[in-house]
Amino acid sequence: MDRTLESLRHIIAQVLPHRDPALVFKDLNVVSMLQEFWESKQQQRAAFPSEGVVVYESLPSPGPPFVSYVTLPGGSCFGNFQCCLSRAEARRDAAKVALINSLFNELPSRRITKEFIVESVQEAVASTSGTLDDADDPSTSIGAYHYMLESNMGKTMLEFQELMTIFQLLHWNGSLKALRETKCSRQEVISYYSQYSLDEKMRSHMALDWIMKERESPGILSQELRMALRELEEARKAGQELRFYKEKKEILSLALTQIYSDPDTSSPSDDQLSLTALCGYH
Repeated sequence: MDRTLESLRHIIAQVLPHRDPALVFKDLNVVSMLQEFWESKQQQRAAFPSEGVVVYESLPSPGPPFVSYVTLPGGSCFGNFQCCLSRAEARRDAAKVALINSLFNELPSRRITKEFIVESVQEAVASTSGTLDDADDPSTSIGAYHYMLESNMGKTMLEFQELMTIFQLLHWNGSLKALRETKCSRQEVISYYSQYSLDEKMRSHMALDWIMKERESPGILSQELRMALRELEEARKAGQELRFYKEKKEILSLALTQIYSDPDTSSPSDDQLSLTALCGYH
């Protein structure tokens, strides 16, 4: 633990040289520090060059406790985990969680290396019914995970998290199962979706998937949204990275909005991501 704290102080001294490492997490101006941290990173290494803004979102509430989220360049999302009596306090608390995770992300142990891949695959095997031999077979879950890690060699865990979130969402809404039925290999699916970021087009496509599910099973959207809200709250209070849970909420909310605003919602347009496109790739 002492070595980790020393490493964090070293990172702070590099990225924020005019700040006192011993006082960083006690500074009430943590919001500006987080912004300064990412601006400095982008100047140094052009990290996430297309997304250069730290974005805050406060949930509407007539009174405490207040909830605030902060989304970092690249899409990682964090929220306040303490019970906050003001919006400003919630925003500071969310910024503090995000800053701590941003600093930890700079540690060598958070970068994907050969050693990291070996340890991660071993942990995955230990938590499933798979074997180490599965790591060389991309048709297995372990093999697909191994392939994803190797394809992202050198990236940090926050950079890798965006791709992981896409596949978590594809698994959640049933797209990966549908793709398996079209005989697309896991490698082809990974290669295809690695070209895309999680943007409005992909969210709209997934929302249309859930609209179709609602037509087949009325009430499933509201049920899934309640579950997503509960998962998001539990993860926020635990100080976890929140993007997967927050994206689920956004996608389901978008689907419900489209259903109530236009009962005859059309099918996905040709320029949207689709199974047809991937089958063409296959």
